[in-house]
Amino acid sequence: MASAAPRPLLTVPDGLLLVVGMVVGAGIFKAPSIVAGNVSGGLEFALVWIAGGVASLCGALVYTELSGRFPETGGEYRFLERAYGGGASFVFAWSRMTVVQTGAIAAVAYVFGDYAQQILSLGAKGTAIYAALGVAALTALNLAGTPQSKNLQKVLSALLLATLAAIALAGLLAAPAPEAAPAAKPGAGSLGLAMIFVLLTYGGWNEAAYIAGEVHEPRRSMLRILAGGILAITALYLVVNLAYYSALGLEGMRNSQAVAVDLMRRVAGEGGATAIALVVCAAALTTMNAATLTGARTNYAFGRDFPVLGFLGTWREAGSTPANALLVQGALTLALVLAASFTRDGFSSMVAYTTPVFWTFFLACGVALFVFRARQGRPEGFRVPLYPLVPLVFCATCAYMLYSSVNYVRFAVSFGGAVLAGIVVMALGVPLYFLARRK
Repeated sequence: MASAAPRPLLTVPDGLLLVVGMVVGAGIFKAPSIVAGNVSGGLEFALVWIAGGVASLCGALVYTELSGRFPETGGEYRFLERAYGGGASFVFAWSRMTVVQTGAIAAVAYVFGDYAQQILSLGAKGTAIYAALGVAALTALNLAGTPQSKNLQKVLSALLLATLAAIALAGLLAAPAPEAAPAAKPGAGSLGLAMIFVLLTYGGWNEAAYIAGEVHEPRRSMLRILAGGILAITALYLVVNLAYYSALGLEGMRNSQAVAVDLMRRVAGEGGATAIALVVCAAALTTMNAATLTGARTNYAFGRDFPVLGFLGTWREAGSTPANALLVQGALTLALVLAASFTRDGFSSMVAYTTPVFWTFFLACGVALFVFRARQGRPEGFRVPLYPLVPLVFCATCAYMLYSSVNYVRFAVSFGGAVLAGIVVMALGVPLYFLARRK
């Protein structure tokens, strides 16, 4: 009997909701206050969010051309394989399975745990317990099948968007915040720090590339999914941040530990603050669900290419899902949640663990477009406009973020051990590749 394979079950709206779910997560509830603390005024605050949208759109256009060239399940894994060979794709897939995707899911799981703990405390380790429960539940849901996971994504994304719209409306209609004495103007390094958190908040749109093999008419649909999703998210972020600024003022945002909670507390009292905690939990689950769905697709492609990991490359016909890849991903994520529970800040330690490795491969994918243009010329389908300017902007952004993630995390957050751990685990993929190839 022929082995099962991915089927085109996903439409453009499904893909758009997936992008929204990956990008619009807990970040929009955490990053704005940090960004406000590193800009000199309201105009600069707005401009950095616009700049983040532009940089992300450049990346989305690059990924649209790459997805059009290789419209199959696997995304960046396939791009790197065809550009640099099996060694690069192996190290990437290994890093994604053990550092990037699992670390990102664990980081968002800690955001979920932090806010769930505010609603119902489970004790000193309650955040980690909630994080582990969230990972286990969403892994089980995705094991049930792609249609079930897809439907949950629609419900959670719709809830998140509706709530953000309510927050924006409440902030814009609230009485303007009283003027506060301006703080000293941040330096140039502070503006760079603001961009780190802006781009972190925009992160995740690239995950749509992993479902190209399961989308109807991928060569045309992926442009709508990636570019359309980024434009919609940029508009949403601008409106929500304008609401924060209008209700709290720049100084109020700088002094806030939970900007959305403070906005709703000012508008609707403590009841509103509790409600927003529920919303952040839903936002975190939305992001985790999308990351769980897409992350297992790389592991599936990984197992298909290397017999020593062949158990990962099994596609289960019931539910149309990569069952073994999901189980391995879930187990690794739970291990990271456990390890992070012994640090002073689980979320920050997971961000430190993942970001340098993530931006290394993001930059490699941007450069891959130039490799394909040199080898194969212009594609028949979608072509990045304003070539080579757009991909150069994307690559420059990736290089800057790679430098900043190592520099900031090492010197400002003091999570150098986590940075080193992520890099070491990535490097382990090199000897493992030669071992797997020999076997």
